[in-house]
Amino acid sequence: MYKHRLRVALKYYEELTSGSEGGISPDEAQKELERLRIQIGFFQHERLIHLIVTVLFGLATVITVPAYLAIQELALLVLGALFIVLLVPYIIHYFHLENGVQQLYLYHNELELLANPGYKKIY
Repeated sequence: MYKHRLRVALKYYEELTSGSEGGISPDEAQKELERLRIQIGFFQHERLIHLIVTVLFGLATVITVPAYLAIQELALLVLGALFIVLLVPYIIHYFHLENGVQQLYLYHNELELLANPGYKKIY
C-alpha cells in the first residue's frame, strides 16, 4: 500500500518541482509545501514502525544462531531460517521506504525555494 502512495507522491512532486507544468506561483508552492510536510510526517511514521520491526527481526535472527549452537535443537534452526526469510524482504522494504522519504526531503527543499523566491539555494 505504501509503495503505491510513495510512488504517486514522488512522481507528483517531481513534476511539480521540475517546472514542466509551466511553474507555480509562490502561493501555490506554499500550499504544496504544507501538504508535503503532512505527507512526510505520515511516511516518517511508517518508516519508524518498519525500522523497529526490521531491527526486531534482525535481533531475533541473531539470537537464534547462538541458541541453536548451544542447544542444537532443530526447531531453532528452522526458526532462524524463517527469520532470515522474513528479514530479507523487510530490509528491502525499509530500503525503498527510506530512499523515498529522502527524495521527498529534496522535493521539500525545492518547494521551499519556489515558495520563497528570495531564498538562496544552500544545499
